[in-house]
Amino acid sequence: MNEATELKRQIEQLSTRNTRLAELLQESRTTLSRLTADLNALAEPASTYAVFLGYAQPAGGRVDAEVYTNGRNMRVKISPHVEPGSLQVGQTVRLGDGFIVVEGCGVESTGAVATVQERLGEDRAVVAGPSGEEHVVRLAAAARERVRAGDSMVVDTKAAMAYAIVPKTDVAQLSLEEVPDVSFEDIGGLDAQISQIRDAVELPFMHPELYRSFDLQPPKGVLLYGPPGCGKTLIAKAVAHSLSASLGTGAPSYFINVKGPELLNKYVGETERRIRLIFERARELAASGERPVIIFFDEMESIFRTRGSGVSSDMETTVVPQLLTELDGVEDLRNVIIIGATNREELIDPAIMRPGRLDMKIRVNRPTRAGARDIFARHFPEGIPHEGSREELIDAAVAELYSPRPFVQLHYADGTEHLLHYRDFVSGAMIANIIARAKKLAIKEALSTHGEDLRPAQERARLTAAHLNLAIAAEQAESEHVPSSTNPEDWAKIVGGAHAGCPVERVELVGFRSSTWHTP
Repeated sequence: MNEATELKRQIEQLSTRNTRLAELLQESRTTLSRLTADLNALAEPASTYAVFLGYAQPAGGRVDAEVYTNGRNMRVKISPHVEPGSLQVGQTVRLGDGFIVVEGCGVESTGAVATVQERLGEDRAVVAGPSGEEHVVRLAAAARERVRAGDSMVVDTKAAMAYAIVPKTDVAQLSLEEVPDVSFEDIGGLDAQISQIRDAVELPFMHPELYRSFDLQPPKGVLLYGPPGCGKTLIAKAVAHSLSASLGTGAPSYFINVKGPELLNKYVGETERRIRLIFERARELAASGERPVIIFFDEMESIFRTRGSGVSSDMETTVVPQLLTELDGVEDLRNVIIIGATNREELIDPAIMRPGRLDMKIRVNRPTRAGARDIFARHFPEGIPHEGSREELIDAAVAELYSPRPFVQLHYADGTEHLLHYRDFVSGAMIANIIARAKKLAIKEALSTHGEDLRPAQERARLTAAHLNLAIAAEQAESEHVPSSTNPEDWAKIVGGAHAGCPVERVELVGFRSSTWHTP
């Protein structure tokens, strides 16, 4: 019995060992097969890459592939390992031995850059290179839905294929297609101007049936002009915000902000091309919904100057007609409103200013005392820590800002004189800056009193009348917002009444605010 038991144990051990040897042998065979396959793969010829142009189905029911490779178009066969219908136009494919498509790869992301001039159906477009030559190319399937005129794309002109859109500084970055978060309630001291522009711009879109019953067309454009810093740009932003909020249809609203100097380009015809693209984009957006599109030209005089006034290239002779063509052209500017802003309205070409183009001209004046108080109140809410009554602080600041303080004496060519005070140059931007200066002074005083201990400083920091007076003195001392005394013509524009337009022979500075306003 003992011998039989021993023999069974030995048999079990040998069987286990045999099983392990068989597994090891199988693993070795698998490793050898893999190494052999790798060796055979290394011996294969190099792969060729091609651009997939589309499927072709010759007689017999077989599906082939149209590709572009090595400078020529070819019709090649597709490996059974490639899933049928998985290849897309514009995709890079790998060709195996015998020029058979064996693998689908990604989309080409490098190459020449061209600008889309026009869409031709669903799958083609006209593109122009840097030198202006035009090509008709296919659009890669991955980019077809997003391509529009004006986009920059990676292209291969030899393969006649446009692959992908490239973000580039062009009209897309000259415009802001988002509604600014600025409402009319944020603007102080301009109630009359706000009422004018709301009547001109909002009513046609809020009550279109009334305008149709009277056969009345909405205005094409509005010009906001006046001194700098008085709220022209704020009004334009508030128009877009108000239209978006008041119509309430849920459709998107757009605000295309065109900065004049950024629109200029040294190449002939490039500025005109960008203007065309801006209006083409505006029409496209307006056609997509019921919301209007606001095109805002800031610093309008920089690109639409009076024709014939140039001293070198005289580029306005072609730029101004391009804008006039867009305003009066055969393509209807339905749901598109042009708003221009300038502080040099006399430099804009008169053809743009006539009714039917910029129908309304609204002057944005410097704030009066009441308007200045309104602006102070908007920039000095009740939540700002202050000492004393907020109303009294604002009244004292307005009184200080508009106090009689001579600044310059204008000597006219006819021998008369006119004295201007600092109050003659007040603007909304100046008042906002005065409040900001006063807040900084209050913070600085609290820190100097309590050192680096932030909690007592935060608890004791208060805006006072002294801070506001110092801020007003600092703003008037800098006087960066007024015209240079070397240009008497600029001073002549500031004076109204009987002296408006009279030539200024000499400017005499008679006021002076000490540069040591910040010294305790």
